[in-house]
Amino acid sequence: MFEQEKIKPYGEKGEKEELVEQMFDNIAPTYDKLNHRLSWDIDRGWRKKAIKQLIPYRPASILDIATGTGDFAILAAQILHPAGLTGVDISEGMMEIGKEKVKRAGLDHIINFQKEDCLHMSFPDNTFEAVTAAFGIRNFQDLHKGLKEMHRVLKTGGHLSIVELTTPVSFPMKQLFKIYSHTFLPAYGRLISKDRSAYNYLTATIEAFPQGETIVEVLRNIGFAKASFKRLTFGICTMYFAEK
Repeated sequence: MFEQEKIKPYGEKGEKEELVEQMFDNIAPTYDKLNHRLSWDIDRGWRKKAIKQLIPYRPASILDIATGTGDFAILAAQILHPAGLTGVDISEGMMEIGKEKVKRAGLDHIINFQKEDCLHMSFPDNTFEAVTAAFGIRNFQDLHKGLKEMHRVLKTGGHLSIVELTTPVSFPMKQLFKIYSHTFLPAYGRLISKDRSAYNYLTATIEAFPQGETIVEVLRNIGFAKASFKRLTFGICTMYFAEK
């Protein structure tokens, strides 16, 4: 069991998955504003880099895991031009916002959303040519099982592209990020979202989440033929790429 799997929103007893769903439903109306402001809009560049990893392979069918309000799905559709893209999440509140954004972008003929438990997805084996995930896998109740499901629904020869928030490993960014994530981030998140616990939870999961070589080893043990990672912006974010 990985450390971040033990961390639950609101410090309550119960299944982590249900509490995470409740948390994201609560913060959905302010999530986009906070996400971009708290990262100083750098998150847009991180998403673009993760999507560009897939350009040489031109996937026609894409699954976006923990799609949230659809930012990653929309950008992937605009850059990769797949025939179809399915965004899945446990939070209906987040996806309702995503659906409106997709309509405004004129991509509702390509992107569809559906509620899924990412640890037990309803899709058959070998369904998608690419699977993506941005800033969501650290919320899994069982990280190994979630990554294994992503491997299961991916076609042989298909690719996995993940971008996730992590903690910097080198001085002085490690120290500066800790100060930022324990002071400004939760305070501003609480002010805008009105949720006193959500952004404390998000900070705690970033710090506890395994990264780099550890995730690559998990991906290889699951069955990915190739797996690699790259730290972005001094290690505040880490990008992973794997082939089935």
